Amino acid sequence: MSSAIIVVGLGSGNPDRLTVGIVRTLQQASKVFVRTKEHPVMSVLEEWDLAYESFDSIYESHDSFPEVYDTIASTLVEQASEGESHSNIVYAVPGHPMVAESTVQLLRERCPKEGITLHVMGGESFLDEAFTRLGFDPIEGFQLLDAAGLSSALVQPQLHTVIGQVYDVFTASDVKLCLMELYPDDYPIIVGHALGVEGLESILRVPLYEIDRVEGYGNLSLIYVPRSDEDHLRQRTFARLHEIVNILRSPGGCPWDREQTHDSLRKNLIEETYEVLETIDEDDPEHMQEELGDLLLQVMLHAQIEEETGTFNVMDVIQGLNDKLIFRHPHVFGEHTAKDSEAALQHWEQMKAEEKRMKGIDDTKLVSALDGIPRDLPALMKAYKIQKKAAKVGFDWENIQGVFDKIEEELAELREAVEQEHDPADQILELGDLLFAVSNAARFIGTDPEEALSKTNRKFVTRFHFIEEELRKQGRTVLDSNVEEMEQIWQLSKIKSVEKSHNLNDYLKK
Repeated sequence: MSSAIIVVGLGSGNPDRLTVGIVRTLQQASKVFVRTKEHPVMSVLEEWDLAYESFDSIYESHDSFPEVYDTIASTLVEQASEGESHSNIVYAVPGHPMVAESTVQLLRERCPKEGITLHVMGGESFLDEAFTRLGFDPIEGFQLLDAAGLSSALVQPQLHTVIGQVYDVFTASDVKLCLMELYPDDYPIIVGHALGVEGLESILRVPLYEIDRVEGYGNLSLIYVPRSDEDHLRQRTFARLHEIVNILRSPGGCPWDREQTHDSLRKNLIEETYEVLETIDEDDPEHMQEELGDLLLQVMLHAQIEEETGTFNVMDVIQGLNDKLIFRHPHVFGEHTAKDSEAALQHWEQMKAEEKRMKGIDDTKLVSALDGIPRDLPALMKAYKIQKKAAKVGFDWENIQGVFDKIEEELAELREAVEQEHDPADQILELGDLLFAVSNAARFIGTDPEEALSKTNRKFVTRFHFIEEELRKQGRTVLDSNVEEMEQIWQLSKIKSVEKSHNLNDYLKK
């Protein structure tokens, strides 16, 4: 007969709920181990003069729960391996052995490998008391979550939610912060201590913001959030967004949304992208939040159109993005390292090339070194990317002086085309050549030409607004002024801008 470990559950805390089988097993055991003696049922075991060994000291000698659980499981396996073949080692745990018991899961993994027979005897779980004392039926939809690993992504308001392992106020505070991502601060929450244990039970209904102010947290504590179908509780979930977009596109939804196609939405996607960029330029977080939502809606609509044809859905989009991010960051999710952003970018490019190889794409067989540039990029941005790709294969100047010479050459050709009144089409081409050459200078000074021009645009608008404001103080408008007057005010705005910059620098130095 092989050695054996029998795991029994001590129930939720009421000694009267122990089964006859568990009582007999404990009394007939050769040796009894208990995970912790901090449990109401232990007083009965002491009344029976039942000898046992507690693992409480292991909690005190280790820094983390995983280390504690690993040590307990290893000790039990060692004891079973060294014991006589006919002896039974009993391991008693609070509640039910298969509910929130990491040590039992470790034993289930290790015992078969060591030739040890493992028997698991049920016991009353704290869930049994929760269903009874809190008065809800789990068939309506129920989830049990661990406070230690809680995240808002796991919480579903339409399900009864029991959060266990709320050992102390610090854990309760973590739970509070997590729930506040979905629920209003004053949402009613139930805190339960020692459910079903006479003289110890406490059930408190408190607003969410107060759950870490409740006293009495310990091994027998839980937090309960009743299920709700109220839409406002799901408004912060991605599932709700997916549902809303689906409704808008459905036969009973919005006529405008139903009529949209990829082509008709194309301009919206571009416009919303630029509106997000504007909020970045303006450093306006509140406006940015709104515009990012508008941009996300465009992504959702395009994905919904494809979902209706059965090609892919937004979850496929998310999975593809997650897979890509993990694969292209081996220095974060793998064994590689990256000491700086340049090394991280190298990893990104290497993994990007590996992705192509895995898909059977051979970069060496591409038609052109300029392949891979989006066709519809804004012209300035596209010019910048074209030049970067050309430079990678050696088609480049040695230094920025060559760029300056090219700019002067193109400027002279544009001046000649204009002064000699060449065909308008020729003048346009010469202007394009000049812009192309100027954008190349950005690469040599390490900046984005689109960003540089955007800053100049904002500077011009600010100074022109200054002109309008100064004229308005005089009871006039730009239409009542002339270029000489406006130039004087323009120069004044430059002085004011410098003074403001200096004042800001002085303030920052304080």
